[in-house]
Amino acid sequence: MPTTAANTLVVLDFETTGLSPNQGDRAIEIGAVLIENGVITQRFSELMNPGFRISRFIEDYTGISNQMLRDAAPCNEVMARFADFIADHNLVAHNAAFDQRFLDAEFAQIRHRYLGQFGCSLLVARRLYQAAPNHQLGTLVRYKQLPTDGTFHRALADAEMTGHLWLAMLADLQQEFGVNAPTFELLQKIAKKTKADVPKFLRQYAGK
Repeated sequence: MPTTAANTLVVLDFETTGLSPNQGDRAIEIGAVLIENGVITQRFSELMNPGFRISRFIEDYTGISNQMLRDAAPCNEVMARFADFIADHNLVAHNAAFDQRFLDAEFAQIRHRYLGQFGCSLLVARRLYQAAPNHQLGTLVRYKQLPTDGTFHRALADAEMTGHLWLAMLADLQQEFGVNAPTFELLQKIAKKTKADVPKFLRQYAGK
């Protein structure tokens, strides 16, 4: 069974040909980091060939060209390797609904199912960092002064920044709200609370 610890999980990010696998869009890059006990211990990063040419907009947006994808392994091969990487860990993404749709669609292609639960760093950040100008990943990286090499919209770079954001939120839960060893289930509950309810909920959770 997946661990309940919120500081041991896989943070992932997809780059894709469009917004919806239901409309035939496919993944073209997967990046992920494995966080164990609050430390990034492994990384996964691969381009994948969707089997058709991507648009100029996607090339410009991601920096991934059709030439780069031409020699990449097909999606099914990459996703089989990624399935081994995530094992049964819980998963996190920024705007997780998007990434979960593509993960489910790509895994369906290889008839694989994962055991972990999904968490959304965007939804948690909206509730913990209500004073932030907005909750886009780049804005939160600057707001919390998180490590970054300045690269955005590439899967591994975005996954690493999301991982640092997730760990920052865990630290703030402990330091500001006195929540010792926050669980993954707690973060999922925070994501579903209204912004106004979060401070009281966390005080009660911490026994204050």
